Amino acid sequence: MPKRCARWESTSGSTSSFTPIESTTRLNRPGIALAELSGVHALTDVTGFGLLGHVLELARGANLGIRLLYRDLPLLAGVEALAARGLVTGASARNWSSYGADIDLSTQLPEMARSLLTDPQTSGGLLAACAPDAVEAVLACFRADGFAEAAVIGEVIGGQARVSVG
Repeated sequence: MPKRCARWESTSGSTSSFTPIESTTRLNRPGIALAELSGVHALTDVTGFGLLGHVLELARGANLGIRLLYRDLPLLAGVEALAARGLVTGASARNWSSYGADIDLSTQLPEMARSLLTDPQTSGGLLAACAPDAVEAVLACFRADGFAEAAVIGEVIGGQARVSVG
């Protein structure tokens, strides 16, 4: 089967390739090893509610706030440019309507960030909440299964069960 890629030209004139098929067809195998780590407190796959919906689910379950850093999200190359051109799903807006009242988005975020953060996935990545001293072991589990882009994207904070994105 040939590898499918999308190509786009950025406004700066540089060219980038990305393979969404590759991303959505990888199995979430790290979940087995992550579940065995004592420092992992919660684990969920990011699917139909988008990243924000699943992060909010964790915040509500823990009755704590969560702060995400948009700049740390491992986005597919080129996805921001596509979203900026209006290539987003209608479900992103529906997701925002269902839980946006519990989300605080920085006014400094790019305009398309909300659509990307609420984008529903049918085969999204894994989201793990862990103790600070388990971070390296968690990242090692992801990387051992080929998820080199795994990253720390935020932190649990005190306060209400809300999500803030800066």
